[in-house]
Amino acid sequence: MRYFVAVAEELHFGRAAARLHMSQPPLSRAIKQLEGEVGALLFVRTPAGVTLTPVGAVLLDEARALLAQADRVRARVSAAAGGASITVGILGDSTDPGANRLAEAYRRRHPDIDVRIRDTDLTDPTCGLRAGLVDVALTRAPFDETALTVRELRSDPVGVVLRADDPLAARERLRLADLSDRRWFQFPQGTDPVWQAYWNGGEPREGPVVRVVQECLQAVRWNGTVGLAPLGHDLPAELAAVPLIDMPPSRVVAVWNKGDMNPLVRSFIEIATAAYRR
Repeated sequence: MRYFVAVAEELHFGRAAARLHMSQPPLSRAIKQLEGEVGALLFVRTPAGVTLTPVGAVLLDEARALLAQADRVRARVSAAAGGASITVGILGDSTDPGANRLAEAYRRRHPDIDVRIRDTDLTDPTCGLRAGLVDVALTRAPFDETALTVRELRSDPVGVVLRADDPLAARERLRLADLSDRRWFQFPQGTDPVWQAYWNGGEPREGPVVRVVQECLQAVRWNGTVGLAPLGHDLPAELAAVPLIDMPPSRVVAVWNKGDMNPLVRSFIEIATAAYRR
């Protein structure tokens, strides 16, 4: 079932094999064996990849439910054995209603699991996932996704943070070109270049180096630096956020290592998807 779900979600045998950390021939054989047991084709195969047949679409729903139940059984057995835990890396606003719903739902589903939280700064958008410090990350994209699986939970419009007395703060909306002569935030050397480029509006910039949100706000307050931020967050009265109409939205995502079969991680992703959909 896990092999089938991987192919159904990737719609490509090669990508599914890489996600499962296996070679393609045994994966293809397993799917053919499953089709033999079902008595119908599950995929339409083409040189570009595969698509689900109507039978495959029905099986996908059932397979996901079956695997979710299996994960819950494993988690409960692990908890009964003692010591079961999951470490979650978080980058973002702790007051986000989606994150609050996720925490409440996860506690209800796994009341005996020790959930450890690792709050991170702006220098590592994967929250320590690559370094093995966390099992799953709740963060924002984009960043280098090599060897990672990313599930989008929500997208937020982005604005520019300015001092309230800045002439541009009176505008209803701005474009990135309106900020071309300003100083921008920079992240420390070694920060993911995809992440840095996004928060610099896709252009090389100059400005103070910051690590946390509060340093960003202080740079605006003291130096008039501009920086980007998702809209909808509360700001001090002396600061203002103006929507940027040509800036791609900021995506809230859950991230985990490709091929990770930890049932607590899989359950986290399932619950997070539902919590943010509300």
